[in-house]
Amino acid sequence: MSYDPNNPYGQQPQNPQPGYGQPQGQPGYGYPQGAPQGAPQGVPQQGYGYPQQPGYPGGYAQAGYGATPPYANWGQRFLGTLVDGLVFLVPYILIIVGRGNAVLTGIGAVLILGLAIWQLIQEGKTGQTVGKKALGIRLVRESDGQPLGVGMAFVRRLAHFVDSIACYLGWLWPAWDAKRQTFADKIIGSIVIRTQ
Repeated sequence: MSYDPNNPYGQQPQNPQPGYGQPQGQPGYGYPQGAPQGAPQGVPQQGYGYPQQPGYPGGYAQAGYGATPPYANWGQRFLGTLVDGLVFLVPYILIIVGRGNAVLTGIGAVLILGLAIWQLIQEGKTGQTVGKKALGIRLVRESDGQPLGVGMAFVRRLAHFVDSIACYLGWLWPAWDAKRQTFADKIIGSIVIRTQ
């Protein structure tokens, strides 16, 4: 064995063929593997990385909607909000019934806070609260059809203040708006679409 100044370990390479020691005919680490045997041809395979989020990557046309997604109408949005309100009914009843009882009031308050946080997380990650899911509608970014994310869903809820300051006109705006958006939706760049 001879000394090689480029090889600090003083060892000769065992397999100088391409593929870094892989048997001939097999790709090395990191090479595209192609479709597995028996997989339908022309269907892209899921790659490494983050799991696919619900929504419409590549635009709405790829989801079969053409250039415009099917917007949720005002009635669907209203009923979804009503169902979301009914979810909080049991904790509110605990607070009302337990006015003199600190334990029941505390349990009701914790349940309300927990439900509010859970609903916000669900809306941010999937675009659907309990009410939206029941009505078959979803909150997504207008630009690409993906869910807003928890942070932007929270900002959207804060932006609903704008819907209320002008005599609640922003809440009614989806009834005649072309994209069925509230003022908060216009500020954030979100839309509510039908999923069914």
